[in-house]
Amino acid sequence: MVQSAKYLLIGSIEPYSGKTGVIVGMAHQLKSKNLDVAYVKPIGTYFDNEQTADADVSLMAEVLRLSAAKLPLPLIYLSSETISKRLQHQDTKDYLAELVPYLQSIEGEILLIEGLGSLDEGTLFSLSLAEMAEKIGASVLLVVKGQFPPSIDSLLKAKRELGDRLIGIVLNNIIPEQIQLIQSTVKPYLAEQGIPVLGILPQNALLASTSVREITKQLKARILCRPDRLDLMVESLMIGAMNVNAALEYFRKRRNKAVVTGSDRTDLHFAALETSTSCLILTGTTPPDPILLSRAEDLEVPVLAVNLDTLTTIEIIEQTFGKVRLQEDIKRNCVQELMEQYFDIERLLQQLKYN
Repeated sequence: MVQSAKYLLIGSIEPYSGKTGVIVGMAHQLKSKNLDVAYVKPIGTYFDNEQTADADVSLMAEVLRLSAAKLPLPLIYLSSETISKRLQHQDTKDYLAELVPYLQSIEGEILLIEGLGSLDEGTLFSLSLAEMAEKIGASVLLVVKGQFPPSIDSLLKAKRELGDRLIGIVLNNIIPEQIQLIQSTVKPYLAEQGIPVLGILPQNALLASTSVREITKQLKARILCRPDRLDLMVESLMIGAMNVNAALEYFRKRRNKAVVTGSDRTDLHFAALETSTSCLILTGTTPPDPILLSRAEDLEVPVLAVNLDTLTTIEIIEQTFGKVRLQEDIKRNCVQELMEQYFDIERLLQQLKYN
């Protein structure tokens, strides 16, 4: 089909593979080559705080400094309500037909189109990855979650479904010790199958971390001290439930951690503060010791209080790990550096036949 922009559809074979991070880094590289880059997400899945726009769209608008004209709202948002209407035939709209004029209204030399978390998601609305690629004549780049061996069967299946539209994959979040093995075995095999590996991105602790600010938001926590330090990054989570004699040795095992413990365990609070702690999260109703807050203030460690039990608190925090959100500048800079170092942007442009 005739189009003014090169369409690159970025998808994955399983959720939380890191598509948005790859898009942020790739867009940065393309813009550094003075290419006019646009972004769109036809199916919305995440909402911002005001629940008015997809959070990934809001993020890309901020990161790429793109005009509103280049970032239209999604055609549809996935929710229990929209799915229910579709199932009950209350929504009979032909979204695939609407996709063509929707994209043609967007200006840019290269249009980065973010798909959903798997090849099949969106089928209910006729907006699966393969359906969209075929309809708009897009090239497809798949982001694959790090593991060894990667999902070879799923990739071969994707190749059968997408054919020559699949121009490459990015293996993301790979354990550094496995990179050489992947380079020598997986990459050549996939190349033989017509699946070029355009990038192998190593695992990065910072990208897997979350900020104290995000934890505060998810927990709806009260900030007892150092609200100015909510941008500290949390790489791990520990529970303070042992005796104080074992606490220091236990807390020293991890860096940049969040420690969750009862508000009445003042002994553990002070032990945690003596180690690399990004925030202290107090559960229960006992008021914290003023001396503790003074010490945390001096050490610049935020202390949060929640009206939740410890188990619920842990469950909520754990949900923020493993879902790499890029709201923090430090993460965006990190993913851009990783992409510059490990992603073959020149090969991508060759695959797109961009001259």
